[in-house]
This record gives sequence, structure tokens and C-alpha cells, in this order.
Amino acid sequence: MRKLLIVLPVLLAALAAGRAQASGPIQVVAAENFWGSIAAQLGGDRVHVTSVITNPATDPHDYEPSAVDARTFAGAQMAIVNGVGYDPWAPKLIAANPVKGRVVLTVGDLVGIKPGGNPHRWYSPANVQQVIAAIVRDYSKLDPKYAAYFARQRAQLETKGLAEYKNLIATIKRRFGGTPVGASESIFAPLAQALGLKLITPYSFLKAISEGAEPTAADKTTIDRQIANKQIKVWVFNSQNSTPDVARLTDAARKQGIPVMTITETLTPATATFQQWQVRQLKALVLALAKGVRP
Repeated sequence: MRKLLIVLPVLLAALAAGRAQASGPIQVVAAENFWGSIAAQLGGDRVHVTSVITNPATDPHDYEPSAVDARTFAGAQMAIVNGVGYDPWAPKLIAANPVKGRVVLTVGDLVGIKPGGNPHRWYSPANVQQVIAAIVRDYSKLDPKYAAYFARQRAQLETKGLAEYKNLIATIKRRFGGTPVGASESIFAPLAQALGLKLITPYSFLKAISEGAEPTAADKTTIDRQIANKQIKVWVFNSQNSTPDVARLTDAARKQGIPVMTITETLTPATATFQQWQVRQLKALVLALAKGVRP
């Protein structure tokens, strides 16, 4: 009887803790903070999001996860990873820390990008919309009682939070569609397509820089000629992936008077929301394009 009296309070406390966890916010881990920002805004106070990569100086391709990252994945009810080879460490952490009923959203799989394709899907406005819909769908599965709340969060993000982002995309497409531009790597390709810009840098060069491979001599010669002859009106430079070749080409563009517009792979500053970061970059692109196409 004494054992039962001792054990019973412990059991009751454990049950109470389990109920509190079940009714508490959904625990979400995002491999990168650009998806984490969107996930947090959609979840509101019903979701707690932890992003693993938050430092703008970090190259997500080469990230080495820590023991803290492993614990974060181990406690997550939902994981959001980019996929397409961009964050290969994330699926390994998920597999090493299984959780019953955990939802895993792999962006590359969601939007249909095959292995070897361009992984930078957060620079595709259409893919961003797909991810928003998928996150809300998964939240509603994990916490059905709050499905209407998540739907309202989505409506607010799409009509208010992303309004300036969408307006700038439409403005650039209308004003500068067809303008030839160059870029240091493939991160800019999805956005260039959405903006109607003509990205004339050889795709094999963009892909090589993105994947840490050596670009061909022919591609380097082509870009040298495009810059020397001012065939491009703006050079878009990813400051988080600057190789000696990229640094040389960026310097050459500046010397030729070609506007250089800088982008980053992750939120800059790290405290910004996805839309604040993207709006700042799009505004900088508008200024660069206006200067570049000026007679």
C-alpha cells in the first residue's frame, strides 16, 4: 500500500505533464531560418519554432550540426528541411532522433525538384506559396482544434505580411522584364525567372559555384566577355558564397560601372522576418536595375 501511495503521485504528475505537452504549442524545427520565419508567422502562439542555421556568415551547404541541434530535432513534432542536397545533415538528424507521429516537410520534394536541381526554392515566390500552404496543412493535422486559427494566420501573412514583397515582384516584372543580368551562382535563378529578368550567365557556372565545384574556363571567358562588353545591366552577388572567381568577376563588374546588387542565402540580419529580408533585397535590385538600364 505504501508503494502505491508513493508511486501514484508520480504517475499522476507524469500524466499531467503529458496532457500539458499535448495542449501546448507545436514544437517545430526548421533547418534554415528563412523557412523558420515563415513557419513561426503561420503558427503564431500555437507553435514554437527553432531554426538551426541563423548566422548570415554560415554557409548552409557546409554546416556541421551540434549536439544542441540533435536535441532540438529529437524534441520536434515537425521538421522543415529544404532538401535537394542543400542541407544533407538534417535528414540524418531526423533519422537518428525518431519521434512517433513527427511530420517532416521536405521542400524540394513538395515542389518537385529532383536531386541535382536548383535547391534555392525560397527564392521562388511560387514555391514559397506552396510551402505556406503545406505548413498550414501540417499544423492543422498536428493540432486540428486550431485549424481555423492557422487559416487566419495564413490569410494575414499572404494579404498583409507579404503584400510589399508581392508588389515589388510585380513592379520589377512590369518595369524591367527582359533586362539581361548576371549572377554569381544559382541562388538568384528562381527569382530572376519570377521577375522576368534575362539571366544570361551560363547555368553551368551558376551550378558549379553553388555546389563548390570548379567552373570551366569557357564559362569564365563567357562571363568576362559579358562584363567587358556590358551585356549585363546588373551583377547579382551572393555574399555568403564568394570564391576567388566570383570575387574577381564582381570586382570586374564594379570597374565597368555595372551595378552590383548583393543577396544572401539566409536572413540578414538574423532577426529579420522572411519578408523584411526579401523586401530590402528587392528594393536594392530596383535601384540597381534603374541605374543599370539608364541611358
